[in-house]
Amino acid sequence: MSTKQFKRYLITSALPYANGPVHIGHLAGVYVPSDIYARYQRLKGNEVISVCGSDEHGVPITIKARKEGVTPQDIVDRYHEIIKDAFKRLGMSFDIYSRTSSETHRKTASDFFRKLYDEGKFIEQTSMQFYDDEAQTFLADRYVMGTCPKCGNERAYGDQCESCGSTLSPDELINPHSTISGGAISKRETKHWYLPLDQYDPMLREWILEGHKEWKPNVYGQCKSWLDSGLQPRAVSRDLDWGIPVPVEGAEGKVLYVWFDAPIGYISATKDLTPDWEKYWKSEDTKLVHFIGKDNIVFHCIVFPSMLKAHGEYILPENVPANEFLNLEGDKISTSRNWAVWLHEYLDEFPGKEDVLRYVLCANAPETKDNDFTWKDYQARNNNELVAVLGNFVNRALVLTQKYYDSAVPALGELTEYDQQTIAELSGIKSSLESNIENYHFREALKDAMNFARIGNKYLADTEPWKVIRSDPERVKTILNVALQITANVAVAIEPFMPFSSEKILKMLNISKLNWESLGSMSLLEAGHQIGKPELLFEKIEDDVIDAQLKRLADIKAQNAAAEAAQNVTAQKEECSYDDFQKMDIRVSTILAAEKVAKTKKLLKLTVDTGIDKRTIVSGIAEHFTPEELVGRQVLVLVNLAPRELKGITSNGMILMAEDASGKLELLAPEHKTNNGAIVG
Repeated sequence: MSTKQFKRYLITSALPYANGPVHIGHLAGVYVPSDIYARYQRLKGNEVISVCGSDEHGVPITIKARKEGVTPQDIVDRYHEIIKDAFKRLGMSFDIYSRTSSETHRKTASDFFRKLYDEGKFIEQTSMQFYDDEAQTFLADRYVMGTCPKCGNERAYGDQCESCGSTLSPDELINPHSTISGGAISKRETKHWYLPLDQYDPMLREWILEGHKEWKPNVYGQCKSWLDSGLQPRAVSRDLDWGIPVPVEGAEGKVLYVWFDAPIGYISATKDLTPDWEKYWKSEDTKLVHFIGKDNIVFHCIVFPSMLKAHGEYILPENVPANEFLNLEGDKISTSRNWAVWLHEYLDEFPGKEDVLRYVLCANAPETKDNDFTWKDYQARNNNELVAVLGNFVNRALVLTQKYYDSAVPALGELTEYDQQTIAELSGIKSSLESNIENYHFREALKDAMNFARIGNKYLADTEPWKVIRSDPERVKTILNVALQITANVAVAIEPFMPFSSEKILKMLNISKLNWESLGSMSLLEAGHQIGKPELLFEKIEDDVIDAQLKRLADIKAQNAAAEAAQNVTAQKEECSYDDFQKMDIRVSTILAAEKVAKTKKLLKLTVDTGIDKRTIVSGIAEHFTPEELVGRQVLVLVNLAPRELKGITSNGMILMAEDASGKLELLAPEHKTNNGAIVG
């Protein structure tokens, strides 16, 4: 573990794919933690830059463009602006939000590849790759779909199964097919350039396994697993027509692989931000920190560091604090199923509640395990913590000062033992808060920040200045002075987490921005200082607002179920003639008796009145219906089906059923009671 003191901080946040908007899973996993850390370091007076941008060369972008009948450039232009605007509205303090379609990035990535190519750092390999014969194109991993060998999901992609989260290769899929044409695929020979990761194994082992044991267990563990499994050369080019062309002769129709191209986006963004970019990327005095989700660990801890080492001029990250995944109402967030809370939609529907979302996502962040966002928890945290604790304390301190002292800070008198205990308790929070942020424990850090408000709330509740004012007005001056000093501390402590609320508090206190050094001081406001007008920091969220969100999700779930059922509809059987159909004799019948067939789980023995006769039919429906609920029901029976013996019982006919995509059976029956023997046809 490094104990080195750094002169500057370079903070990167995973580049979001510009094929769709950002959702709460992205925020909780990457962007809220990144912004907390960047804001904290700035408050401490450190030299910091925070970079991010849109990843615009992924295969998902070409898939989206193909579905919509537009160009990939149309897609990235649209979503780059949506994402950039939403981040700004949420208060993300990136120093630059760039894009990988910029000319700076194109040149930076091309030059990076060319340097490694010229120095012989790549190996060329010819391999067999999946090819869509109908579309006449090689297929990138995401264009291959099949059954996941690990969980059985029939819609797994060639690079990842979105159902179980497993990293895959197209060759592992069962029954692979093309997502472009939907048809069968073959394999053809193609040449690509590979980065020989195995050559960097010793460096990676020393750097990670020996040098960074302080990394989060999920990151360290995944890196160790990859290293222990044996690293293999990894292709850095693809057969595609969208991306940065491979800058060598004989590479027509090939582009840089997105996971070679995208992380270089951090470098090109820094170049666009400052002419002094090299001191951030090439100086050992810089602390480089990558904020990512757990699905990007291998690329940021194995692939990109190997690229940087191969180049030879760049520093390696000091930490890669990856989070786990955030679920939504018990289900995995899925962009393809629209099972998400989209940031830009949230900001439109909940104006002024940017900090509420930031707070809830941090308080419930998936730091050590997958976690769940629920709208009821969102409501409870807003009402019971932000409104009842933080907002209540600040409002009471300011309103009482306005009421008793015309909004002028009263002078501090003699401190009681309880006052001194309260101040001592406050002074102990700062070191815990700092330690938690420095070690990327943002959930615990948020609790520390909120403790300033909790202690302040308790202080006012215990001292009861609204009662004491009648008997000891001098004492109330001290109480409110202490309360206002705590309020100023709250503004500092919560700034990394809730910047809009911090700004509101400072405005109400009528003071300029405070720095981190001031946290813990009880002399931030001078006696006689005129504070501003009190305003509510947060508002209670009512049940109907939450119910509307839950209804929206219920509607989406129903739509997804219907779409899934439609996808799973059995294909049409072989064509039959009208004469064939006429041979079937289907009659309305009534079930007179029903009993389970001994030593079976699925079979029921039914006595049925067909209107022609009373007969026995054996049906495999025991797992769906009890004998009691069948007696007396009318059904449709194919009466001229050839008899068949099942478990020693002769079955004369077939009960007609419908089966949905989930396997649930429904009896087919006339809508109204009909005479037994009525013919269906």
